[in-house]
Amino acid sequence: MSRWKNWFAELGDNLTGNKGQKKPTSGAGSAWQERIDQLEREFQAGEWEKARQSGQEALALAKQKVGADHPDVAATLNNLALICRAQGEHAQAELYLNRALTIWEGAYGSDHPDVAIALNNLALLCIGKGQYAQAEPIYLRALAIRERTYGTNHPEVAVSLENLASLYRASNRLGQADKLEERARRIRQKSTATG
Repeated sequence: MSRWKNWFAELGDNLTGNKGQKKPTSGAGSAWQERIDQLEREFQAGEWEKARQSGQEALALAKQKVGADHPDVAATLNNLALICRAQGEHAQAELYLNRALTIWEGAYGSDHPDVAIALNNLALLCIGKGQYAQAEPIYLRALAIRERTYGTNHPEVAVSLENLASLYRASNRLGQADKLEERARRIRQKSTATG
């Protein structure tokens, strides 16, 4: 069970929605946000079927309110993908993530932070399937987006560095992993000192 708790902690930042806060640009409305908040609680509790049901309800609400190509639909698909991945349904998770990626790229362009979220989750999915070579360019693209968006010393960049380092560790590229982890540690130290 602790392995799953660690995985939840890693994925917690990748659940999308607004984590209990109303997002002014959200077009899907408060009922959608309530379902997203509920999904997050159920996801964190490991209540997969309840989380999936909340996700499906949120998806239907978003599609009805804002249409199938809106970023709120992408956020919901991203969340559903994480539930599927947690249940070992990798093919369905990949479909959801690719659709979310397509929506976010269409809405925001290819260098938006939400695109990096979808890429990160796609790379996690590849790692879960043992596809390390496929995961690396995906993680590198997510890192590049975050560096362009936030600058090279932002905590979001540290997350991408740590993700890439974990991939390198898993594929026995320890020297590269050490360098990325050290860079991430320095970013976090600076962030803590100034935050």
